[in-house]
Amino acid sequence: MFTMNLLAFFVLAVQIYSVMPVIHTLSYFVTASQVAKLPEYWEAAYVDGVQIVHFDSNHRKAKAKQDWVDKITEDDPHFWETETANSIGNAQYFKVDIEIVKKRFNQTGGVHMFQVMSGCEWNDETGEVDGWMHYSYDGEDFISFELKTMSWIAAHQQAFITKLKWDQFDKDNQVKKNYFTEVCPLYLKKHVSNGRDFLTRTELPRVSLLQKTPSSPITCHATGFYPRTSDLFWRKDGEQIHEDVAMGETLPNHDGTFQTTADLKVELTPAAEGRYECVFKLDGVREEMVTKLYAKSILSNVRIQEEEDRKKAVAIAVPLVVLALVAVAVGVFLAKRPKSQQANYAPACNASSSEPD
Repeated sequence: MFTMNLLAFFVLAVQIYSVMPVIHTLSYFVTASQVAKLPEYWEAAYVDGVQIVHFDSNHRKAKAKQDWVDKITEDDPHFWETETANSIGNAQYFKVDIEIVKKRFNQTGGVHMFQVMSGCEWNDETGEVDGWMHYSYDGEDFISFELKTMSWIAAHQQAFITKLKWDQFDKDNQVKKNYFTEVCPLYLKKHVSNGRDFLTRTELPRVSLLQKTPSSPITCHATGFYPRTSDLFWRKDGEQIHEDVAMGETLPNHDGTFQTTADLKVELTPAAEGRYECVFKLDGVREEMVTKLYAKSILSNVRIQEEEDRKKAVAIAVPLVVLALVAVAVGVFLAKRPKSQQANYAPACNASSSEPD
C-alpha cells in the first residue's frame, strides 16, 4: 500500500511542478519509512524532472545520477561531503519526526511513512524565483510551508499543533525563506548551466499500440522521449477525440526520459481500420509522430503468445527436419552400396551385442 502511495506522491509532485521550458526547477523528495523492504531514509534530487542526486540510509553516501552533476565541485569542492552530511543529519531528524506524528494519530504499531517534497523554481527570462515545502504522512497531506506569508498551513487536524509551534519559529522560517529565494536558486542555476546540453536535448519516443485482450482498450504507449512537456492524443478522421479516451500519467524512466499512455475504447472493425490514429507531439519539435490504427499493428497478449508458440514450433521443427534429412541421406547412401556391403552393415546401437568370431 505504501509503495503505491509513494509512487502517487512522486507522480503528483511532477505534475504540480511541470512548467514551461523557461522555468527551471530543483526538487527534493525525501522519505522516512518503517517499511521493511525500503531504506529507513532516502532522498532524491531532480532538476527539470531529471534525477541528479540519490542518497539512502543503507549506503549513507550521496551520489550523482548524471555525469555532468559532478561539475559543480569546480565551484564547490566539498559539495558531496556537505550533501552526505546533510542527508545523514536529516535521516536522524525524520526518524524522530515519524515517531512524533505516530503519537499525534495515537498509533502504537504498524508501519508508517513520512514524506517531504521541497524545492525551488527559477524563471530564466524574468529572474523570478519561488519555493515550496510539503509534508505528507502515510500518503496523505499533512502540513506545508507558504513562502509568501512565511506561515505553515495544516492540511490535517493532527497537524494543527505543529502549525502553531512552527509559526512561532521566526528565525527558522526566515532561514527557510533565504534558502528558497537565494541558496536553492543559486544551485539550480549552476546545475542548469552544467547540464544545459543534456537538459535542452530532444529525444523522440518509441510509440507502440498495445492491447491485452480483444475486448480491452487499445493503448498508445510512447516511451523514451525528452523533454517531459509533450502531448499524446487520439484522432479520428483527422479530428482529435476525447470521448472514450483515457489519458495516462507521464512517468520518468530510469535513463532520464519519460513515458506516457492514452487508452482508446473502440471496436476495431475492418471499416474502422485506418480511421483512427495516435498522435505524439514533443515540445520544440514541429513534426507530429502519427501511428495509424490497424489490427496488424497492435501488439496483444494473444499475438505475443502466438509469436512465442511459433518460435517454439520452429525451434522443435528444425531439428526434426534435420534428423529426417539425415535419415533420408543415410537410407540413400545404404541403398547405393553393393549388396555384399549391405549384408555386413549393423546399426551402431546393436554393435555392443555382437561378439567377434
